[in-house]
Amino acid sequence: MTTSSAASSAPLDKRNWIAGLEKGLSVIEAFDDANPRLTSSQAGERCGMTRTAARRYLLTLAHLGYVATDGKLFWLTPRVLRLGQSYLESARLPRTVQPFLQRVTAGTQEIAYVSVLDGDDVVYIARNGPNRTMNTGYVLGARVQAQVTAAGLLMLSMRDDAWLDQWLASHELKAYTSHTITSRERLRVELARIRHRGWAISEQQLELNYRGIAVPLFDRRGDLVAALNVTMPMGQESSEDATARVLPVMQETARAMRNLL
Repeated sequence: MTTSSAASSAPLDKRNWIAGLEKGLSVIEAFDDANPRLTSSQAGERCGMTRTAARRYLLTLAHLGYVATDGKLFWLTPRVLRLGQSYLESARLPRTVQPFLQRVTAGTQEIAYVSVLDGDDVVYIARNGPNRTMNTGYVLGARVQAQVTAAGLLMLSMRDDAWLDQWLASHELKAYTSHTITSRERLRVELARIRHRGWAISEQQLELNYRGIAVPLFDRRGDLVAALNVTMPMGQESSEDATARVLPVMQETARAMRNLL
């Protein structure tokens, strides 16, 4: 079973490689929640290029409207969202799953999502259901570290052993709550359990008093393409009762989607 990835593993002929495009995109990706504003020197350091080169890329991006500057610091503009919106509007998967998410929401009364694995993160590409107040909101395009979500745990568990060994050895397991799994060995055991039973539950890994339940979405060839999950406040409902309430609806929906993916 495989998952799709933003970066292709297939080799690219050097004649087709545009280094400037790679570097320009790396400058955009240098900005994050810890680095919302950067000098050209800081951007160059984060991208592995000189200050002068980074400044040229930043000024070009500013001219195109993707970056703003006060002359010293640079920051991204909302125009960058067009890049992600283009995916959501052009990709087939988000459009295909939307009616099925409505079915899940109607059957469980919970917020339903479809997400994909992109590097170390889960990215939410479709959702349906009412808004809830969460410190970490799942909006379209939101990225969350994979190991703290039910969907991410599920998709990680279905990678091959060699890939997973390398991922566990190199990935930092950040603690978001006192319940977050930060032990590699404990995470390995949990991933094996999830792989065996074919679905995942995650409780209080990312935010206190919230749980998620996820099932895999396979295409007609049997390849894993995404995860279908719901999130809910834990309240007084036990893990067993929550699973019994929502899992059958999710599994039935996943089976119905298979021939359309």
